[in-house]
Amino acid sequence: MIFFTILSLSFGEIQLLFSEKVEFSILGISAVLFLIALCLLIWQIYHYCTQFPVSQRADGQLAKSRGFQYATQTRDTKMEAQYEELSHRLSPGPSCTNLGSSLDLESMADLEEEQIQGSLRFSLYYDQLQSRLVVTVLDAQDLAVRDFSHSVDPFVWVRLLWAEREDEEQVSLHCVLHDWQTRLVKKSCSPVFGDQFSCALAEEEVSRVTVRFEVRDFDKYSRHGILGETRVSLNRLKISYPLELRQDLQVPKKDMVGEALLSLKYLPTSQRLEVGVLKIRTVCHPNKTERALYARISVTCNQCKLRHQRTTQKQRCEVTVFNEVLTFVLSDHQIKECSIIVSVFEPQPLKKSSKRLMGNIHLIKGNTSENEHWKLMMQSLRQPIAMWHLIFL
Repeated sequence: MIFFTILSLSFGEIQLLFSEKVEFSILGISAVLFLIALCLLIWQIYHYCTQFPVSQRADGQLAKSRGFQYATQTRDTKMEAQYEELSHRLSPGPSCTNLGSSLDLESMADLEEEQIQGSLRFSLYYDQLQSRLVVTVLDAQDLAVRDFSHSVDPFVWVRLLWAEREDEEQVSLHCVLHDWQTRLVKKSCSPVFGDQFSCALAEEEVSRVTVRFEVRDFDKYSRHGILGETRVSLNRLKISYPLELRQDLQVPKKDMVGEALLSLKYLPTSQRLEVGVLKIRTVCHPNKTERALYARISVTCNQCKLRHQRTTQKQRCEVTVFNEVLTFVLSDHQIKECSIIVSVFEPQPLKKSSKRLMGNIHLIKGNTSENEHWKLMMQSLRQPIAMWHLIFL
């Protein structure tokens, strides 16, 4: 027979083995931790209550002030209908001469840190019997040496730019009729090229043509450096006989080759950036066969390319309609530091997997119209904001 001895202890007999100082220390630490947790909870509640309602009210006021009426549906069909309606509402008519945003062309100059120096010698000749323009790149002198390589491997990129209108006082769009590259001369500050190029050109078209010579430094592992450029308009030149010229190299300037209707929308909850390519307007030469074009959107952060996507290929016309939306997943830190580059390409039909760059749009914070577009997107979250942007080459 087994006997169990039950020891009964009252609560009064149980005593803690800690001293009074330790007990008060534990109690104080517990109180501090409780206050910290309570402050964090209050801050989270305040942050949640102030962020979303205010942004939604601001979105509604901004959308009403600009006349944009968008639904909040997230289905693809309804979103495409919104972009289609917006593109028709903002698209310029055939007689509209406004190019979208008023940008200072001098501010768009591609300034190089290195000093622009040197000159280029070339000759121009128009054969009236054969209706052909002959461009000869002869030589260059005293080109600048790049600091990191202490040498230069120059070549010349020649472009024939055709203006939309003959009036020089008004700013007009350009299109590239032809482009050529000279041979590469390695490690020479005064290279001799002697390359000749020719193309068929009607006599009445000569006055609208500008020849742009861009001297570049070949780089095998990165983009080619720009040593300078020089350009000459054929409007007032007499080139019925070979005309030889030597001009000093200048800081390169960009030419307007078109404009694009883009929309931006940022969804902070899902951390998505939606870039809409709605319409692209370019200049089409009357005698040039119609070709296709497409746009590629690249998102960069701290000069590092994060992601890129491209639209479908469309048949090129004066106003090419895309109405496509490309989505990029970006964190809050990346959306504050990122920039968007929209590149318009024209596929070359005679060369497989070959394309020609028509121009770029840099949506970088700090520029005039691009910065305004970006600010409107961040002020009106979850709402697409559309603006026209100039395409530069």
